[in-house]
Amino acid sequence: MRIELERRPEVSRLFSILSPVIALALTMIFGGIMFLLLGKNPITALHSFFIEPLMEVWSLHELAIKAAPLIMIGVGLSVCYRSNNWNIGAEGQFIAGAIAGSILPVVFHEWHSPLVLPLMLLLGMLGGALFAGIPAFLKAHLNTNEILTSLMLVYVAQLFLDWLVRGYWRNPGGMNFPETRTFDPVAVLPEMIASGRTHWGFGFALIAAVAIWFMMRYTLKGFEITVLGQSERAGRFAGFSTRKMIWFSMLLSGALAGLAGIAEVSGAIQQLRPVISPGYGFTAIIVAFLGRLNPLGIVVAGLVLALTYLGGEAAQLSLGVSDKVTRVFQGLLLFFVLSCDTLIRYKIKLVWSNLTGTATEGAH
Repeated sequence: MRIELERRPEVSRLFSILSPVIALALTMIFGGIMFLLLGKNPITALHSFFIEPLMEVWSLHELAIKAAPLIMIGVGLSVCYRSNNWNIGAEGQFIAGAIAGSILPVVFHEWHSPLVLPLMLLLGMLGGALFAGIPAFLKAHLNTNEILTSLMLVYVAQLFLDWLVRGYWRNPGGMNFPETRTFDPVAVLPEMIASGRTHWGFGFALIAAVAIWFMMRYTLKGFEITVLGQSERAGRFAGFSTRKMIWFSMLLSGALAGLAGIAEVSGAIQQLRPVISPGYGFTAIIVAFLGRLNPLGIVVAGLVLALTYLGGEAAQLSLGVSDKVTRVFQGLLLFFVLSCDTLIRYKIKLVWSNLTGTATEGAH
């Protein structure tokens, strides 16, 4: 017996819309089972995980802070994935942008000018784009698999950041801790709302989502991305260049990841440390698919995944569970999102082989 997937003649529009909701519901059900196996009350645990973080104003600000990088990175990844370019290294581009954008407040810390912050943001975008340009060049000109190259570069970025903050960029007045000097106020991203810590990184994320949505829906470039993503051969007949699309999608994705990196460092952390991300670049992959590669859907998905970070922290305090619970929830969510999308487009067919070796189809 073997299992085969057979494409459905028609995809249900209703289930396509409900797929993320179904995936989220299944994640909560299996998450409850996980808490039950850990000896915790599932209802209490899920309340701590998904409801408690929404009960306080300060917590809503933290939700926006954590959602900002997820949305920015996820929006950039959606362009890559819809054009059939599989950038898996956004975590490295996030770190590269944070490093490049931190050159001014760390190396030139005595320069106090209103130009510092805008230049930091531009440098962050440039750093992320250049780092994404490495797998783009390798794919466009050497036909190298971008999944492997972009993923391996993540570890290069992480180790380079660790080397910097423990070496040349270490704060001389920081009592030998592996961190840079604290950013000057002119290099700190201002708050959007006076009542909390939400900084303009969240505003940039919303602007990026709307801008990319408009591009994908109303411009020729958006049409080009869609055509090349669905059929490279059809795109060539239309006069579109696959090589140019590799560069465009990867550089755009890297620039947004880099902007997310410097916004996180400037707005939330205000210095560089050996670890500046809890895995935003990888979690943003889940965000992109949960949002159905639609920039506006990614805004909602980013808030949902940001809630898992806050919920994980709340569960650690109130339930005494491991911080790995957050990763389990995120993994379950990705699994069910992909599973639901697969079953909406394909039906399962069992094929049985009799003693003579002839295959017979079973029930669908």
